[in-house]
Amino acid sequence: MFRFTTIKDYHAALQVNQLSCAQVVDFYLSQIQKHSDLHSFIEVFSEEAMQRALDLDALRAQGKPLGKLHGVVVGIKDVLCYKDHQVSAASKILENYTAIYSASAIEKLLSEGAIIIGRQNCDEFAMGSSNENSAFGAVKNGLDPNKVPGGSSGGSAVGVQMDLCMVSLGSDTGGSVRQPADFCGVVGLKPSYGRISRYGLIAYASSFDQIGIFSKTVEDASLVLEVIAGKDDMDSTVSDLPVPAYSQSNTPLPKRVAYFKETISHPGLDPEMKNKFIDYIQSLQHSGYTVDAIDFSLLSFVVPTYYVLTTAEASSNLSRFDGVKFGHRTKQPISDLTELYKLSRTEGFGEEVQRRILLGTFVLSAGYFDAYFTKAQQVRKQLVNFTEELFSKYEVLISPTVPSTAFRLGEHHQTPSQMFLADIYTVYANLVGIPAISIPLFKHSNGMPFGLQAMSATFQEETLLAFSASQMNQQLSS
Repeated sequence: MFRFTTIKDYHAALQVNQLSCAQVVDFYLSQIQKHSDLHSFIEVFSEEAMQRALDLDALRAQGKPLGKLHGVVVGIKDVLCYKDHQVSAASKILENYTAIYSASAIEKLLSEGAIIIGRQNCDEFAMGSSNENSAFGAVKNGLDPNKVPGGSSGGSAVGVQMDLCMVSLGSDTGGSVRQPADFCGVVGLKPSYGRISRYGLIAYASSFDQIGIFSKTVEDASLVLEVIAGKDDMDSTVSDLPVPAYSQSNTPLPKRVAYFKETISHPGLDPEMKNKFIDYIQSLQHSGYTVDAIDFSLLSFVVPTYYVLTTAEASSNLSRFDGVKFGHRTKQPISDLTELYKLSRTEGFGEEVQRRILLGTFVLSAGYFDAYFTKAQQVRKQLVNFTEELFSKYEVLISPTVPSTAFRLGEHHQTPSQMFLADIYTVYANLVGIPAISIPLFKHSNGMPFGLQAMSATFQEETLLAFSASQMNQQLSS
């Protein structure tokens, strides 16, 4: 049976004809069918993926140059447009909508020989931390189907976790790649804001959203980032900085590490996870790293700031889905345009999306704009200034990825504040635009994995990836 290890090893096997792309696609299609009860995929492109594999096998047989992702089987979160394929953001309001163009990231994957095998389930419009807010049903964690996979990119995380694809793309607005990666025991990378074009990514909060990568190894995430990053004329917010060869980088190993005292002392952090993190800090120090504790008095403000700003942006971004310009249109009898909007949006949007639109509209309203939105922007600016100063002294910032391991399905339905707590360590990176990664280093006594979050200065992904790869390699060798 085919067992995926790394893209490098896969390519080596293809070159000596130990296997073919068609055989590999057949394996993944059977895996998807076998684990269909997990609801990782909304739609599988079976025939198309197999034809693509056969075409790639023919190219290889002709001795043609191979792309960096030749034959790599990729799943894509259902918020990324893929021309002539449906995309719905896991929402009824976009049910049966077909994309008329492809996201820039998708175009770059295809140009390097990737095989897109299907679109993956997620929280509706990427709003959620458990992947229970999907019009297509909740995604289940493959390690324990009674538990959530994390959100909002839960389907993408489970796809890599359960060998339903080799790598997958998600989106990360406040931790939606790193948190499910943590819950599922895989690598989850969120690059710097602007490192990857957002063209073709259905927007939740435009100044926060970033396409992210799920993989089994840091090396594979590095290669995918190398392919999909870079300048794009279709996105004015993307950086035009040169894209390093992340997969071949020999960046010196960073040795100056910091962590926030408040992340360890927070009452919401699981005690066992706290102890493992403290032990890990000590092991870094014994290995020659400088690891300093930093005061971070703004920790309690990051989640409120995040939700004020993202819901405000969501209120604006989702206004286009009104049953006229885009989206579901009610079939109930109506008397005027306002009623059409109300009924169409009430029927089309789920409860969590409605809640965030209402909150965002409120904080943008007259009389409350300065009290909430302006104040949140001021906090965000303070965080950016603080971060710049921090990374003038340190190369890497570490923390737990989330305060607990994966929780049970339905556990937090009546306690949304507990659901929001899952974002407390991840939203900081989105607020300030820095790259962040979750790497699966630990295992809890309850049997579930949990990860380490590492962050670096803006556009210093090479430093972040070097540190992360060294930590994972050290874990494998120990």
